[in-house]
Amino acid sequence: MLVAAGIPLEVKPAALDERKLEADARPATARAAAALLAQAKAGAVSRHLPERTVLGADQTLALGTERFSKPVNRAAAREQIRALSGTTHELHSACAVVADGKVVFEHADTARLTMRALSERIIDKYLDAAGDAALASVGAYQLEGLGAQLFERIEGDYFTILGLPLLPLLHYFQRSGLIVG
Repeated sequence: MLVAAGIPLEVKPAALDERKLEADARPATARAAAALLAQAKAGAVSRHLPERTVLGADQTLALGTERFSKPVNRAAAREQIRALSGTTHELHSACAVVADGKVVFEHADTARLTMRALSERIIDKYLDAAGDAALASVGAYQLEGLGAQLFERIEGDYFTILGLPLLPLLHYFQRSGLIVG
């Protein structure tokens, strides 16, 4: 998304145990968990690159009070889709920008997605067609691809659904002079 928006970047993965971080911090909501993880990722990378502006981002999925993580195998993907079938869930995407060890910008946004009621046959056909891509995203779908067929209604920003509240982030970059806009 950032490259498509004309933002130069260098990817540096943060070496964090996200589940442990969440367990230790116990964020009250899935949205707060996304914000916590985005800040932790940016902070971890920033410690190794103190002279750089670092962006961290994360996304969480919640169905009521139940939180989901990326499925580890096809059976887990099937269970996630089965649980989401016929319901409305929330995707929470957060980003944090860290410069000189300080959070200088943070933003979180929420989108609500309603999945069609899916039969076991449809779930299996989807998983067959999606292959390993079903394991790459929380909820076992990618809305920008084949996963769009699973939904009947979507409320919220498209970029938030893809995992980054892009427009508020670009606005920050423009205001701070990091990009011309």
